[in-house]
Amino acid sequence: MSDTVFRETTAEPRTQSVPLSHVSLELGHLYMEDFEAGPERLSEHFSQVRPWADAVRGMAAGTGKRARVSTCFLIDDYFTRFSTPAELVPVLLAEAERHGLTIDYLARESGCAVADGIGIAEVVEHRLVESPPPGSDGSRPPVREIGWLANGERTPGVESLEAMANVPSWRPPSETAARRHSVFMDVELWDDLDQRRTWSCPFLAAVWQLTRMGLLRYRGEPVLRPKSWPGKDFPHSWDDLPPLIQLNVSAAPFCAYRTYSVLPSRFLPVEHAVRVILGQVEVDPVAFGQIAERSAREGVSVPDGVADRAGYVFYPGP
Repeated sequence: MSDTVFRETTAEPRTQSVPLSHVSLELGHLYMEDFEAGPERLSEHFSQVRPWADAVRGMAAGTGKRARVSTCFLIDDYFTRFSTPAELVPVLLAEAERHGLTIDYLARESGCAVADGIGIAEVVEHRLVESPPPGSDGSRPPVREIGWLANGERTPGVESLEAMANVPSWRPPSETAARRHSVFMDVELWDDLDQRRTWSCPFLAAVWQLTRMGLLRYRGEPVLRPKSWPGKDFPHSWDDLPPLIQLNVSAAPFCAYRTYSVLPSRFLPVEHAVRVILGQVEVDPVAFGQIAERSAREGVSVPDGVADRAGYVFYPGP
C-alpha cells in the first residue's frame, strides 16, 4: 500500500513575500491633541525631525549601496478623533514639505487594530509567547487571560508570600536577562470594558512596527497593504480613508529590513513597552525566512532579534 498522501495545492496557503526597502523612516506619530494645537505644533515637530531624518538617510547611504528609504507617518484616530482627513492631511503634508520632508505613506492607528476586515491586533495577540523568567512557578495567569505582559518576574502577591515558609514579606520584581540591576516593565496590552476590547497604545505601536518590518501575515497574505492615493482630495470622514495610503508614487517599498522612528521624548516609555512586546512575539517563520534570505542575497546585515530591528531618535520636547 502506498504511503503517498495527495493534497490540493490550493488547500495550503502560501506565504506571500513583500517588497522591501532598506529602511522605513517614521517621521512622526502624533496624537489628535498635537493637531489640535495647530500648524505651529506640526512645524515645530518637523523642524526637530529634519536633521535626524537626514542622519538616517546618510547612515543608510553609508552602506555603499543605493539605499531604499521610505517615509511614513502615523495618525492616531483610534483613541480620539479630531477634524477630518480633508482638513487635516493637507496641513500635515504642507508642514512636512515646508521643512524639506516628504511623507510617502500615511497610516491610521485604527488600521493597526482592524484593517480590510482583518483583526490585525488579534493576529498578533495569538502570536504572543511569554518568556517565563528563571525560577517562575507558573502561578501567574497567562497573558491572553489577563492582558498584561512583563519582561521578567513580578513582585509576588502578599498571599503567595504568606503561603511560603521562611521568605521575607516583600520581594522585588526582576528583569529577565538583566545586566546586574533590573529595569522591570509590566505592559498593559488591552482592557475589556462593557464587552468591548480596547487595545493599548504600546500594543498597536508594536503591530505598527511588525507591519513596517514586513513580518505580519494573515492566512499567508501580507496585512495593512498600502493603497495608492496620488490625489490631493481627502475624504471628510476618517472611516473613508484607507488604513494605509501611498502618497508618493515613486516611493520605495513601505516595508523594510529595519525601522527608524523620530519621536518626541514622551514616546520613550511607549516604545520601551513596544520592545518588550516585540521580544515575545513569534512572527511568521516563513516571512521571517524570506527576509533573511533576501537580506543575505543583498548583502544587508539584519539583526536576528525582531526588537533589535527597530531604531529610535527621541528629541526633547512634548
